[in-house]
Amino acid sequence: MSTGAPHEDPTYFFVHLQKTAGTTLFRRLRNHFGADAVYPTPMYQGDVEATLDVDLLVQRFAKHRDEIRVITGHFPLCTAELLDAEFVTFTLLREPVERALSFLRHQRQVEPRLAGAPLEEIYANPLFRDGLVRNHMVRMLSLTVEEMTAGALTQVLVDDARLERSKENLVERIDVLGIQEEFEPFCDLLTARFGWDLGPPQVTNQTAPVEVPDSLRQRIAADNEMDAELYRFAVDQWSLEDSVGDVGLDTPGPQRVKPLG
Repeated sequence: MSTGAPHEDPTYFFVHLQKTAGTTLFRRLRNHFGADAVYPTPMYQGDVEATLDVDLLVQRFAKHRDEIRVITGHFPLCTAELLDAEFVTFTLLREPVERALSFLRHQRQVEPRLAGAPLEEIYANPLFRDGLVRNHMVRMLSLTVEEMTAGALTQVLVDDARLERSKENLVERIDVLGIQEEFEPFCDLLTARFGWDLGPPQVTNQTAPVEVPDSLRQRIAADNEMDAELYRFAVDQWSLEDSVGDVGLDTPGPQRVKPLG
C-alpha cells in the first residue's frame, strides 16, 4: 500500500452521491493515501453523522487539515466552499431509477425494522424518498452555501434553472467526472491523471436485484426526471474522450474515458 503523496500535493473532494459505488471508491482511496488521510478517518468512521453533518466536517477538517488528503461523504459540492482550502474535485453519477432501487434494497438490508418490507413501502418514507432519492444528484451538485440548511437532506425546488446549474457545475467545478456503470474505467482515469495506486477491483455494499413492479419503476422515474436529464448529460460528457489519453493536473475541466462496449 502506498504511504500517500507528499503533503504539498492537492487536497481532493469526492462528491459521494448515494449508491454510485462511492463506498468502494472510499476503500480504494485508502489503499493509496492510507486510512488516516481519507475522511471519515478511522477516528470518526462508523458514525453516520460523519458522512452527512456539514458542521462536523468543517470542525474536523479545521482540526486535521494537515493530515486529511481526501474528503469523502454525502456532502453537496458547495460544501467545499466552507473549508477554506483549494480542492481537486471528482464524482460519479448513476442512472437514477437503478440508483434509487439500489438505495431501497440497501435500506432493507441494513435496517432490521425494514427487513422484508416491500420496496414500495420503503420508498414511501419521506426521509428516504424526498431526502435521499428524489433528484438527489441534481440537488447535491446545484445547492449553494446560502441554500444549504441540512447538507444532503436540504429540500429545495428542483426546476429547470437548478438542473442547468447542476450541469454547469459538472463542467466547470468537477475536475474528474465518471458514471457508476463504467466504474473501473473511472478508476483507471483517476490512476492515469493523478498517479494513484487504488489497488485491485473490489465490490462493497452490493445488493442483489429483485423483481420490482413496473408501477414502482414508473413512479421513481417520474419523481426523478431532472436526475435523468442530468445523468444523460453526464453520459455525454463521459463519452467525449476516445480514451484516457494524456491528462494532467493542469488540464481544465472534466476528464472522461470512452464507455466500454
